[in-house]
Order: sequence, then C-alpha cells, then structure tokens
Amino acid sequence: MEGRPRQEQASPEVQKRVQESFDRQGLMSHLGARMTHIGPGRVHIVLPSRPEVTQQHGYFHAGATGAIADSAGGYAAYTLFPEDSDVLTVEYKINLLAPAEGDHIEAIGTVLKSGRTLTVCQLEVYGVQADGERKLVANGQQTLIRVNTPAE
Repeated sequence: MEGRPRQEQASPEVQKRVQESFDRQGLMSHLGARMTHIGPGRVHIVLPSRPEVTQQHGYFHAGATGAIADSAGGYAAYTLFPEDSDVLTVEYKINLLAPAEGDHIEAIGTVLKSGRTLTVCQLEVYGVQADGERKLVANGQQTLIRVNTPAE
C-alpha cells in the first residue's frame, strides 16, 4: 500500500453495523469476498482469485466483478445512513474495461451524492497483482434507496 493515501475510517459504531450486515450476505460469503475498508461514503471489498470465481478463460467472471462492485457501492451509501435504515440497490451499470485478472480484484464504492431517499455511487474495480500492481478493469455508477429497517 506504499504510495497510496491513508483512507479515513468510519466510526467504530458504523464499522460494526456495516460489517455485521456484510457478514449476513450469503453471496459475499460464498464468493469469498471480504471488506477491507469502511470509511464515510467509501467501502473497499476484495475478492481473491480462485477457480470458482473465474470464467472459461481464467479471468474473474463478470458476475463476480459486478457483485462485489454492487456491494461496495451499497455499503458506501449505508455508512452515511441513519442507524434505523437499510439500503437496497435501485439500479447499477458497469463497464468492463479490461479482462479482470490478478491475485485478487478490489471493488471500491464511493458516494457521489447522498440524498434523503436516493444515493448515487461511483463503482471502480481493480485487478491487483501479487506485487501490488493495480489496473482498472471495470467502472460504473449505481443508484440506491434508503429504506426503513423492518421491526423485528
């Protein structure tokens, strides 16, 4: 991580709430994804390379790339939401810029505009080599909706 600026961290309460929600996601667990950064309006998710997340040519599958990008943006928005709310994706578009390859891919979701109801996020996915070399492999944009947390 040399040469990369240190990212601001969300409060411990927000980090706990976001991580607990992420841990309940069956798909992220199934894929082997993990959250590596939780900051105000910014979340990073890493997916290690393994055969189960690749397509027929050995690159990361677009579905896996899109899934971690969607979750990174959703959780970036969630960091800015009140405690009694939750987040759902309304739509997202992703452009696959290059074959996703490397030791792992890293999705970064960044809030562009947080509103009372709708939030818009930027999505970036990087292929990361074992030596730390990074290449932008996908980018996109996402709209999310804030919803009230259902009473238990």
